[in-house]
Amino acid sequence: MRAMRTLIPRLTADTRYLLLGFPFATAAFCVLITGFAAGSGLVVVWIGVPILGLTLLVARGFGDLERARLESVLGRALPRPRYPRTPPEASYLRRVVNPLLIGQSWLDLLYGVVVFPISILTFVITVTWWALVITGLTWPLYGWILSNIPGNTELPELLGLGSGYIVNSLFYLSLGLLATATLYPVIRACAVFQASLGRAMLTGVAELRERIEDLTEGRNAAAHAEANALRRLERDIHDGPQQRLVHLAMELSRAQRLLERDSAAASATIGEAITATRETLDELRALSRGIAPPILADRGLPSALAALAGRCTVPVELDVRTVERFPALVENTVYFVTAEALTNIAKHSRATMCSIALVRVGDTLLLTIGDDGVGGAHVAKGHGLSGLADRLRAVEGELAVQSPAGGPTMIVAEVPCG
Repeated sequence: MRAMRTLIPRLTADTRYLLLGFPFATAAFCVLITGFAAGSGLVVVWIGVPILGLTLLVARGFGDLERARLESVLGRALPRPRYPRTPPEASYLRRVVNPLLIGQSWLDLLYGVVVFPISILTFVITVTWWALVITGLTWPLYGWILSNIPGNTELPELLGLGSGYIVNSLFYLSLGLLATATLYPVIRACAVFQASLGRAMLTGVAELRERIEDLTEGRNAAAHAEANALRRLERDIHDGPQQRLVHLAMELSRAQRLLERDSAAASATIGEAITATRETLDELRALSRGIAPPILADRGLPSALAALAGRCTVPVELDVRTVERFPALVENTVYFVTAEALTNIAKHSRATMCSIALVRVGDTLLLTIGDDGVGGAHVAKGHGLSGLADRLRAVEGELAVQSPAGGPTMIVAEVPCG
């Protein structure tokens, strides 16, 4: 029943797309071919230049209309290509020539020509299949009239299957049932074929440009996240181990001076130096976890996330539903996003409980982190979660944050892993 509720709207939308596509393609073909032929023939006397420019503008309008229609078949919004505009101070000739200099305008024109024979084919198939369904299933209701017409020879008789109302009814009813069973895949195939051509010619360049921009943004986000991580690491080393090592060197120098005069004081100083050495080593180990946590490389995400949860000052409920290994970049991203989120929870949320859930859904790792704190978290620049967004953009992932004032906070990170 649920499948029927899905198939019927899909079949209706595809049928409407194909039936309206034929008159739409016919009108576009006639206008564009006429304009292109007239403009090309008159271009030698310059009158053809504005005619060609106007034709390309009309092709752009037909292209915009077709892009809007494609959404009903492909089920998602498609990007509109960028058509550079002429500057306000440009001359009349520059304005007229501008459409001729835009490659997408010529693709719009070419699509208006190419889609015409394809729309004829898909229109004929659509009308034929629907006619077979309707006439075949309803033939028993009106077939007795046709069967009783003197001299009328029906298709079953021509095929040698016999004659008469019963034979004709069984034949046409079977044909209608067969057409009904194949109606959806046939109509869907025609719609997808025609829509795929439109997508390739009308939005292919725009989608490629968007893809390039997304990759550029991801690269910049990765560089930004790496720079922030290096600055933070440099600051932590300067404020922590470096200061301890300087102090340690001073203590050892003092112990060396005391060694001959006061061995007890020298021994106490050396003991303090040993303690400081251990503390420095502990701090260096903690810092190294922010670079390349050994437990992540050796045992994978479940163990690494469990270690993060165990060190968090807020009680953590951990639910990891995948034990497989992923590429190092994916595992590092999930680990550091979790680590930064838990740090923010411990510092700012005033939460009494938080949860971490990791599950694989298709080719995506879904990381969910929630807490019962005061809320108000967001990903604006300068705030704690902005680093998470940068890390995820670097691997083409996405971050969603729900954190109303008063809480609770829910962070959902999607990391591609396929």
